[in-house]
Amino acid sequence: MHTVINPKILYFGTSVVLISTINEDGSANLAPMSSAWWLNQSCMLGLSSKAQTVQNLIREGECVLNLPSIDLIPAIDRLTLLTGRNPVPESKAMRGYMYEADKFGIAGLTPLPSQLVQAPRVKECPVHLEAKFVKLHPFEEPSSLVAIEVRIVKVHIEDYLLMDANPNYIDPTKWNPMIMNFCEYFGLSEQLSESRLAPVFGPGSL
Repeated sequence: MHTVINPKILYFGTSVVLISTINEDGSANLAPMSSAWWLNQSCMLGLSSKAQTVQNLIREGECVLNLPSIDLIPAIDRLTLLTGRNPVPESKAMRGYMYEADKFGIAGLTPLPSQLVQAPRVKECPVHLEAKFVKLHPFEEPSSLVAIEVRIVKVHIEDYLLMDANPNYIDPTKWNPMIMNFCEYFGLSEQLSESRLAPVFGPGSL
């Protein structure tokens, strides 16, 4: 039996992403988000156009998508309700947001230099995806939400996550991403079964 409901937003959740960008003064900004999905070498990011991250992305044309594992939940919590915008946008101030210039410091995270973009990587995250801005897609008015398309140009993976048989692939049994599930943090359970939908390796690929 199904019940018809009227939820405030249609948000079922995806992986948490820590987006690092460069502010106008050259300092680093760091923002958690979870409306992201990947296709081939591209990623679509759902954000508010009022966010400092969006302004930085449009101006600088680049970012790093850092993917945290579940052990970084405390660091993500320390970034909650903080913004790099000063003054704080009224809509965010009403929700309790405060301005913070040193996002890395307040979160207890370590910046690492990137190779192809200026924005720093987050050392503590096991996955770093350097990315270039491609296009901004506005959502239906009067929403301030936008979808930002970025192209991944460099992938950094912690060694322990790589497959023994093929070092260009991540072993899904070792990777436990932080998932935002209806605005609550979750990890992954054990593998339930093998999938035939999109096998990583075709016949004779190993």
